[in-house]
Amino acid sequence: MDKISFEDVYAVVRLIPKGRVTNYGAIAKYLSLKGGARLVGWAMGALPAGSDVPAHRVVNSTGVLTAKNQFGGTRMQNLLEAEGIEVKNDKIVGFRKVFWNPEEELM
Repeated sequence: MDKISFEDVYAVVRLIPKGRVTNYGAIAKYLSLKGGARLVGWAMGALPAGSDVPAHRVVNSTGVLTAKNQFGGTRMQNLLEAEGIEVKNDKIVGFRKVFWNPEEELM
């Protein structure tokens, strides 16, 4: 792909199944995105309130809820736990078990 838009990032995020998570880098790699994970983070940060994009399913490379401040308080954790994902000290427990890799799942 030559030019990636935030909408391209959001399209991938919408495909993350309930009860699974991915990280910024995996999305960037799938999209062959120059600027990588940081650009995915900018896209996620630019989401308008009330968006249908399940941004709570995107975490950092070690499973830490780095965007929790954008969600306000414990909302990100609450959304993940409602999908059956255990979170302890702002980090996903068993991260590798719930990790969704778009390169493996969508290719």
